[in-house]
Amino acid sequence: MLKGKKIVLGITGSIAAYKACLIIRGLVKQGAEVQVVITPAGKEFITPITLSALTHKPVISEFFAQRDGTWNSHVDLGLWADAMLIAPCTASTLGKMANGIADNMLITTYLSMKAPVFFAPAMDLDMYQHPTTQANIERLKSFGNHIIEPASGFLASGLEGKGRMEGPDVIVEALSRFFDDSCDNSLNGKKILITAGPTYEKIDPVRFIGNYSSGKMGFALAEECAQRGADVTLIAGPVSVKCSDTIHRINIESCQQMYEAATEAFPRHDAAILCAAVADFRPETVAEKKIKRQGDDLVIRLKPTHDIAASLGKMKQPHQRLVAFALETNDEETNAQQKLQKKNADFIVLNSTRIPGTTFQSDDNQITIISSEGKKEYAKKPKSEVAKDIIDELAKRL
Repeated sequence: MLKGKKIVLGITGSIAAYKACLIIRGLVKQGAEVQVVITPAGKEFITPITLSALTHKPVISEFFAQRDGTWNSHVDLGLWADAMLIAPCTASTLGKMANGIADNMLITTYLSMKAPVFFAPAMDLDMYQHPTTQANIERLKSFGNHIIEPASGFLASGLEGKGRMEGPDVIVEALSRFFDDSCDNSLNGKKILITAGPTYEKIDPVRFIGNYSSGKMGFALAEECAQRGADVTLIAGPVSVKCSDTIHRINIESCQQMYEAATEAFPRHDAAILCAAVADFRPETVAEKKIKRQGDDLVIRLKPTHDIAASLGKMKQPHQRLVAFALETNDEETNAQQKLQKKNADFIVLNSTRIPGTTFQSDDNQITIISSEGKKEYAKKPKSEVAKDIIDELAKRL
């Protein structure tokens, strides 16, 4: 919780500035003391009077408070605060922070800050995805700053992307978790990519090749990582399972879409957990119209899909970790050992269809973790508890 914490809230010139009111309310509700520092552009979107009414403190915007020479000390603010939060944070402010361009009160306060700094980007998708913006974000993270990733939106490709500022409740919760000593923050600051659910490979407009995966295991892993402070990207096949707002979810249908989303996202992540039940084959051709019943049989030629695990294994850098799943019906450990080598994985999570009440559509699972160090066998338990065992193993390797 934030009781007694002193928070400097920086507000920049974004249409999302109105959400700062909700952030202030959330911080104050948890017992925090809030001091607003706003850029001149920020005042074009929300008035200091509104902000002052919520914080019960004068809003700071300029270096000099009055014409008599009274000035606002950014150094004192840097010493006073337990944390600084910049929300919304525009592309312009990101660039200034990353390169030390101290041309307003907010940036000088940031440069004087002795406490942890959190920033919540807010901009359109193209601006957020631009290499310059991404480079500035990575530079800020390398300085030890904490990014609260933007919420999801939709790209022209049909896949989800990011741009708009994350919701006020999520932002407040991120700060609250940071200061909660009772929380397991073993993944704090880490970016984890997870795949979950099945893929559907179309035969015609109404039929597909698929499997029985419910996505429950992958979603449990995503929730566990998020609870430990990770920034989670979840690439989910067509399932009805819901996830927390803090998880950045990308919905896909086919192996091709999951492959594109995973290979695009993996370079920006510290680890990937490949829990999805991806189809190994897809129809060679997809009929444009519904195939009608005719004759005594129907022959569908199949061709291999992308091997997502092998592709990420080839891309993996020394600082990254890769966790793959192996669902087997026979020769479980032999097949898992082979997959460990072929996929360049750090460890394999092995489960078997021969254990009743586990794997597909079940709330329980029973796994064995296989790595170069050997194997660890676990008892049958709820998937939420299995997720803890898997993430414990991952956290030791990050």
